[in-house]
Amino acid sequence: MDQKTQTEIEAAVFRRLVKHFQDNTEVQNIDLMNLAGFCRNCLSKWYRAEAEEKGICLEDAAAREIVYGMPYTEWKEKHQKPATPEQQQAFENKKPS
Repeated sequence: MDQKTQTEIEAAVFRRLVKHFQDNTEVQNIDLMNLAGFCRNCLSKWYRAEAEEKGICLEDAAAREIVYGMPYTEWKEKHQKPATPEQQQAFENKKPS
């Protein structure tokens, strides 16, 4: 596979992952963190960091809007539920020391 095709496939997979996260708002970020070690916020930070590597200044809020499909504050208001004590404990247990 040539590099251009690989990059196009990777970009399509990224868009698909973002769409999946946008369509499955019932999946909470803390659950993603506890199960996979990353969440929507991580993805937006990676996006911003890669933009910066290319010399593009992208604010956190703009990167989050790309990943969430709406302003982060709006997404939190509509979809984020308070973390349960069990979720919080699992998160604390997985933190690197």
